[in-house]
Amino acid sequence: MSAVSGAVSSRLPVFPWDKLEPYKKTAAGHPDGIVDLSVGTPVDPVPELIRRALVGAADSPGYPTVWGTTELRDALTGWCERRLGAVGFTHRNVLPVVGSKELVAWLPTQLGLGAGDRVAYPRLAYPTYEVGARLCGATPVVYDDPTQLDPAGLKLLWLNSPSNPTGKVLGKDELIRIVAWAREHGVLVFSDECYLELGWEADPVSVLHPDVCGGSYEGIVAVHSLSKRSNLAGYRAAFVAGDADVLAELLLIRKHGGMMTPAPVQAATVAALGDDAHVAEQRERYAARRTALRTALEGHGFRIEHSEASLYLWATRDEPCWDTVAYLAAKGVLVAPGDFYGEAGERFVRVAFTATDERVEAAVKRLS
Repeated sequence: MSAVSGAVSSRLPVFPWDKLEPYKKTAAGHPDGIVDLSVGTPVDPVPELIRRALVGAADSPGYPTVWGTTELRDALTGWCERRLGAVGFTHRNVLPVVGSKELVAWLPTQLGLGAGDRVAYPRLAYPTYEVGARLCGATPVVYDDPTQLDPAGLKLLWLNSPSNPTGKVLGKDELIRIVAWAREHGVLVFSDECYLELGWEADPVSVLHPDVCGGSYEGIVAVHSLSKRSNLAGYRAAFVAGDADVLAELLLIRKHGGMMTPAPVQAATVAALGDDAHVAEQRERYAARRTALRTALEGHGFRIEHSEASLYLWATRDEPCWDTVAYLAAKGVLVAPGDFYGEAGERFVRVAFTATDERVEAAVKRLS
């Protein structure tokens, strides 16, 4: 066996989705087929104007740049100012990335973190925050309230609002308090805001809003993705925005690593960020699916907690999550067990409303 075999992978948790396979098989055995609500992957068409931009840039024989085209940086800064309320943004405040998951997983490594450093993230969270800490040998730390953490050795604080998996939104006052605390203790804040445009019973606010950051981006960076808002998960289109010094360091490292967003995807991103109509249309689709599934689940005895934003319903029958997964799989409906996102989710399941209208209708019928 090679001396390096498993040297890094042994630090990582078991890839959670593999554990769901037997239940997927059960659900697939339903006479009317599986309704897969386990993964928040878009299923609706990529908007035509984005596809046209991609095809228009298909003849791109040269290497793209890591920092992106001038047009892309203009689109990123313009969108942050228009949509997030950011003030005085320049190209130094934005950096395109190859999908947000890659950024989350490799950020602690690119920041030079390692043994003795601590990376904090919510107690219920997207598993890749932990993976990123473990990949570089840092210590992962969970929190309920980040301001209660011991700041010693804490180098990176992840916020996630709206939350995956719970859909919980951090209010403006809460964000102000957390950002002030982090700055006081010299802790770098990365705020994962990938679901920001999918608020239902709340209006999510970015850490880049002047009310939160006081007009200074020192020590704060927001992470945004086009996967959900524009159905571009397959394009791997995302970006980070905020502290110019942090982004300059990441840009240098990513240049050496060749972490380039493909040129046609850069052009598609410009088109996507310049159009709000397709986002509103997609929101309407999700809103209808959310209402249908929520009504069906609650009518079936489930309780929904948080879920005021994002693409998920955080649901419970007050039983172990794997019992719920098995129960729904027998009805041909596949959901994600809450313990994928931390021990605190062990009595919940995460129900995505990203299936087609036809499949959502099938799930509703099976629950009625």
